[in-house]
Amino acid sequence: MTRRRKTIAVLGGAGVIAALITVGGSATANQQGVLQQQALLHQVSDKLPPSPAQAGRWIADGKLMVAVTNEAEAAKVRQAGATPQLVSRSQAQLDSLLAKVDKITRADHEKGLQSWGIDPVSNKVVVRARGAYGALRGLGDGVQVVQVDTRLEQQSGEVNPGDPWWPGSESNCSVGFPATDAQGNKHFVTAGHCTNDANQAAYGASGQSNKLGTSNVGGTHSINAREGDMGVVDVTESGWTISPNVNTWGSPAVTVTGSADAIVGDAVCHSGNTAPNWECGTVTAVNQTIDYGSVVIDGLSTTNACSEGGDSGGAWLRGDKAVGLHSGGNSSCVQGDSGNSVFQPVNEALAKWNLTLLTGAPDPGGDDEAPTTPGNPRSTGTTSDSVSLAWDASVDNVAVTGYDVYNGSTLATTVTGTTATVSGLSADTSYSFTVQAKDAAGNKSKASPAVTARTQPGGPSGGRTFANGTDYPIRDFATVVSPVRSTATGRAASPFKVTVEGNHTCLEDLNISVVSPSGRWYYLQRTGGTTCHPLPASKTYTVMPIGTENAAGTWNLRIGDNGPGDTGTLTNWSITL
Repeated sequence: MTRRRKTIAVLGGAGVIAALITVGGSATANQQGVLQQQALLHQVSDKLPPSPAQAGRWIADGKLMVAVTNEAEAAKVRQAGATPQLVSRSQAQLDSLLAKVDKITRADHEKGLQSWGIDPVSNKVVVRARGAYGALRGLGDGVQVVQVDTRLEQQSGEVNPGDPWWPGSESNCSVGFPATDAQGNKHFVTAGHCTNDANQAAYGASGQSNKLGTSNVGGTHSINAREGDMGVVDVTESGWTISPNVNTWGSPAVTVTGSADAIVGDAVCHSGNTAPNWECGTVTAVNQTIDYGSVVIDGLSTTNACSEGGDSGGAWLRGDKAVGLHSGGNSSCVQGDSGNSVFQPVNEALAKWNLTLLTGAPDPGGDDEAPTTPGNPRSTGTTSDSVSLAWDASVDNVAVTGYDVYNGSTLATTVTGTTATVSGLSADTSYSFTVQAKDAAGNKSKASPAVTARTQPGGPSGGRTFANGTDYPIRDFATVVSPVRSTATGRAASPFKVTVEGNHTCLEDLNISVVSPSGRWYYLQRTGGTTCHPLPASKTYTVMPIGTENAAGTWNLRIGDNGPGDTGTLTNWSITL
């Protein structure tokens, strides 16, 4: 089976510390801060949709960087909270170059090649080889050959991630991550080159003793080829259990709470059987093709962390998330080498054999660190008896478990996400809300800034005000478009009201209009005047509809900035129909 490369949003860079957890010790406060910052950047990346105008993502200097091919996409990236970098090659162009490199290297893989894949930071396909590798001449400056002196090798070597195990009479390997199948049977995933032989006994100790189960049952549970380096061991012997607690070889165990894809620039650690057993570093590349000499494998990730023979199959983690199975590394560790160790993405192994990762709840024992304060609280809509709210997610050193929403000093509701609707309110009444984040240990963040909202007047038709609380930067010679979806029935009110909230240094530079679902434009503010006045924090416009306007549908507020040198932000707008 040929392994297909995934088109993914790649993050990378050198802005993350090389080792978050040192051997024999736990994470420091500074290191926890790096993990929290990393988690925030992942949240930004998760909310930023992919686009043909993007060409990869990476982390550098505490920022999420996104390669973009035009200024329009750069504006979207800035709005999402990331930093754009204009590049000349699109993702499609990089994929095309990579396909050409693949074609050439498939025939020549034994001629000094180590690895190859896309590097989003340089906006090139980078090939690591022991020599200049002239076969790639003619592909242009989009392909870069980096000369290396080392050779990557596949290292051989209660079930806990990182524990040793022995395939038959062969040298030892390491346990990846325990998992279960649909019937609840026990397994663990590990390296494919440790499970090549079908129906081979698996032992928990050397000398073919302490049998724990069988690897590669039926000859269909191991792959060591282009598709990947991954395999399965069935844990079948009585007395053996499986655990989500990673063996950190002297430090407190790390409980696996879930899985994630590898992200270049992430701080990661791996546990394996060979001293020093617990090693940390930074992901330097993902979705790489690795030439081990005897086999070529696609889709692997590289790191600058060291490893040794016997670590194969062991567990790679990002914090408490499983990310990979150890595949191989340099024959000897080279300080600072970006390709020291290689791992197979764990999610592909779990999906291949329809397994469910065994996870546990994080242990909050001794956790006295509060989550960060929820940011940017805002009202997203009101009715005559309810207010809908939203806010930006908090971050915790272990995990945020929920949010308490207060109406004044009274607890109104508790939710696990970043939105809530407070009901049972009085009509035409102003309320003030704050939000606090909390973790499993009972630690609570500081209260968010208060957000004030007024319910709609009562009546048989209920509330007819709809709002969009998303922040939109207002930039010179650009237009902001913010939509609101109305579910009100019948005709729009005559007149209807539009309230605009935000800030801008020159109201006279702005054209402000609202576009109805029928496509009619209603101008609220037009450019004009020789003196600048700031946009009021809240400004309400009364609008007479033209003809008949149905209330239901999408209404769009448009703000165009037609002057230079002024900035601002649309923070919220609402329409009462």
